[in-house]
Amino acid sequence: MTACGADMSGVQKRRAIVVGGSIGGLTTALLLRDAGFDVDLFERTDALLDGRGSGIVLQPDTVRWIVERHAGTSLGAMSTETAVVRYLGTDNRIVHEESADWRFTSWTTLYRILLSDFGQDRYHLGEFAVGFSQDSDGAVVRFTSGRTERADLIVSADGITSTARRRLLPEVAPVYSGYVGWRGTVPEDRLSPTTHALLADALGYSFGPDTHICSYPIPGLGGELEPGKRLLNYVWYRNVSAGPDLDELLTDVAGFPCPVSVHPGKVQERFVREMRSAAVRDLAPAAAELVGCTEQPYLQVVMDVQVPRMAFGRIAILGDAAFAARPHAAAGTAKAAADAWALADALRAAGDDVPRALESWQEGRLKTGRALVERVQAMGRRSQVTNDWDPADPDLRFGLYGPGV
Repeated sequence: MTACGADMSGVQKRRAIVVGGSIGGLTTALLLRDAGFDVDLFERTDALLDGRGSGIVLQPDTVRWIVERHAGTSLGAMSTETAVVRYLGTDNRIVHEESADWRFTSWTTLYRILLSDFGQDRYHLGEFAVGFSQDSDGAVVRFTSGRTERADLIVSADGITSTARRRLLPEVAPVYSGYVGWRGTVPEDRLSPTTHALLADALGYSFGPDTHICSYPIPGLGGELEPGKRLLNYVWYRNVSAGPDLDELLTDVAGFPCPVSVHPGKVQERFVREMRSAAVRDLAPAAAELVGCTEQPYLQVVMDVQVPRMAFGRIAILGDAAFAARPHAAAGTAKAAADAWALADALRAAGDDVPRALESWQEGRLKTGRALVERVQAMGRRSQVTNDWDPADPDLRFGLYGPGV
C-alpha cells in the first residue's frame, strides 16, 4: 500500500486541489492528474451536478479532452450538429442564412463524460471553500465543514461567485450588463411542423427592438441524438433596469433573492406569463412558439467579470472565476478548458516551481480573457442597446479567440 500522494515506486507526488466541480473544474482536475499531480476536487453542493444547465456550443477547446484523451464516447456520439446559421424576421421570413458547421451538446452530457473519466473517489461533495492561505512550501484551503486541506497547488474553478476571487481580489465584483438571459429547452416533437422546420436544423436567431434570441438542438434528456427526440435549447436576452425591477425579478417563488440565476421551477409565475406574452410581441412566430412551449423557463443574470491577476503564489483562479464573459460568443466553457490546458503545460515546463509556472501561465490567459470580454460587450451593445446587429456581419459569430475561431 502506498501513502496518499505517492506513486507505486514510493516517490512523493505533488498534490493539487481543485475547488469547483463543474465542467471547468473537472477539466482542470483531469489535466493536472495527467501532468503528474495527485488531485482532489471539492464541490460545494452536496449532490452531483447531473441535470444542471442546458446547451453548450462545442468549440475546439471545449472538446479537446474528449478528442485527445477520452477513450470512450466519440464526439459524434455525444453531440448534435447544424450546418446553417438562420435569422428569422417577421412572419418567420428568413432574412439571412449562411453555411456554418457547429456541434452542440447538453451540459449534463459533457459533465457525465468528464466525471466518469475523473472518477468519484476523489470528487468530494458538500465542501464549501471559505478561506485560503499559503507559505513558501504549500497552500491551504479551509472549508465551512471544518476541513482543512494542504497542497502544492490550489486551483479555484468555482464560477462567477468564486470565493477565492473574493478573498484574493476583494475589489473585483461582477458588473451587471443591463439584461438577463431567459433560458429553456423544449422537446422538438412538441413543436409545430413549421417551427420545427425552421429551427431544428439551424443555429437560429430572431431579433426585436433591444432584444434577441438564439437557439439550437441538443441531445435529449437521455442523450438521444435522433431528430425528433432531441431538445431545442435557447437563450433569450431581455433588458431589465438595475434596481427594484431587477431585484423583484430575481426573487424566487419562496421569496429568496437569487442574484446570479433563478432555477427552473423557481421563477415567479407572473414573470413567466409576461415573458411568454412578450415573445409573441417581439420575436418571430417560431421563436415565440419555442418560448411558449417551455414548461419551466429559468433566468441567468448576464454579468461581466474581469480580474487583473489569475496567479497568487501557489493559488490560481480560472474560468468564470477569473473572466465571466457574456454568452454571445458561446465561449465560456471553451475559455475555462483553454485555461486548464495552458496551466498544465506551464506546470510541466516549470518542473517543481509552481509559483513560477503560474506567473508564466497567467500572462496569456489574461490577454485572452480581456479580449473575449471586450468582444462580447460590444456584441451585447449592438443587440440590446444600439440595435445595429447585422446578421451578415462575420464579426458577430461564435468563437473564443475571434469570430469563428
